[in-house]
Amino acid sequence: MRQLLWLRSDLRVHDNRALSAAMSAGPTVALYLVSPGQWQAHDDAPCKIDFWRRNLLELAGELAQLNVPLLVRRVDTWRQAPQAISALCERLQIGSVQANEEYGVNETRRDQAVDQALQRLGVAFRRHLDQLLLPPGSVLTRSGGYFQVFSQFRKVCLQRLLDRSPALQPKPRAQAPLPLASDPLPAAFDGLPGVDAALAAYWPAGEAVASARLQDFIDTQIDDYHAQRDLPARPGTSQLSAYLACGVLSPRQCLGAALNANQGELDSGRQGVATWINELLWREFYKHILVGFPRVSQHRAFRAETEALPWRDAPDELAAWQQGRTGFPLIDAAMRQLLATGWMHNRLRMLVAMFLSKHLLLDWRAGERWFMQHLIDGDLAANNGGWQWSASTGTDAVPYFRLFNPISQSQRFDPHGRFIRHWLPELAALSERDIHNPAALGGLLAPPGYPAPIVDLGVGRTRALQAFRDLPRH
Repeated sequence: MRQLLWLRSDLRVHDNRALSAAMSAGPTVALYLVSPGQWQAHDDAPCKIDFWRRNLLELAGELAQLNVPLLVRRVDTWRQAPQAISALCERLQIGSVQANEEYGVNETRRDQAVDQALQRLGVAFRRHLDQLLLPPGSVLTRSGGYFQVFSQFRKVCLQRLLDRSPALQPKPRAQAPLPLASDPLPAAFDGLPGVDAALAAYWPAGEAVASARLQDFIDTQIDDYHAQRDLPARPGTSQLSAYLACGVLSPRQCLGAALNANQGELDSGRQGVATWINELLWREFYKHILVGFPRVSQHRAFRAETEALPWRDAPDELAAWQQGRTGFPLIDAAMRQLLATGWMHNRLRMLVAMFLSKHLLLDWRAGERWFMQHLIDGDLAANNGGWQWSASTGTDAVPYFRLFNPISQSQRFDPHGRFIRHWLPELAALSERDIHNPAALGGLLAPPGYPAPIVDLGVGRTRALQAFRDLPRH
């Protein structure tokens, strides 16, 4: 019988388990649901939604080579997904729906509702592991619970991956043509703000681009990854997160490329490779946390006692942080990088998150939401995990008394001020010493147009430490 491939965050034909399973089972038709109301509810960034659209255009061409028609249906939110999919199954006489697993409370509820609707039609709903190397529930403590400490989780993952590295699925062979035409894809999704062409140019779409970026990183940069990844002025990171987030690239492809470059070694051999694999496992860890502790996808702190933190209401300070006008150059350069490119260097994500949640004592959820509204690689698990780590409200989080000082971080990781000068041209004339802390020059010598610091770092630190010390102990 015919198979319906329900595409979600898996916009590729290589190593796509749901696609392979569907085409092995019978003639396959692909479906993509456009759901603007759901995207808005999830605070998905316009640049991210446009990236999905551009990748969907590329995928349509790949599917056409496989003779797989691509249908597009519009539902406002996922509540309409069961009805839309059921109607399509009835019209096309679908025997089973194949999809790759997604995680999070809303995704789980959506899939449960679709499963129930399909059961009433006698249509099977088959889901496959895609976003992860190891399925949630397969990496557990001796007592049967989900790991809450990364180092322990990592140790078990490495052992499992050493025993059996996940296999890659090849691109399927083309099927016989079907008497069904693909739907035209829109030049833009209606009702969503436009995306700056310069921003989109940072992130060309398609599997071929993602694969080339991965291979270039492996060939030319990964050996220095451990030494360069904290320097925002240098191209020391892979910048593959956007392609992983929408499934143009799979974690298995990333791991396979790393292992091929490291003679099969996971935790030894070339240090840069081992360090990058470690980062892949952090991504894995936060997705497992999402499944094991659903509250983190419901705007709640992992550490329940931190819900009592006395977050300040300071909208002007929040706005200054959002727009890169805090008076701390590395903070401001990072925030302007986010606004201009839809991406931010990982160390800077930690720095700006600590600054907001600790030096300003503003609720981490406001920062988490701002990131999702602007990140092209916005991913619920990684974004929430990173914010709660920085705010000391999450699992295996940084100790509450650890605060990154934005001035010393700037001096250490952007010593020549190259990153700052790129994003803050108003400070370009300052010396390598002064560019990290223009306020120290005094009012008359400070660069015109650049704001004074919005907080005294010592005062902010003391306030944050006291707030955490005053939390009730259980």
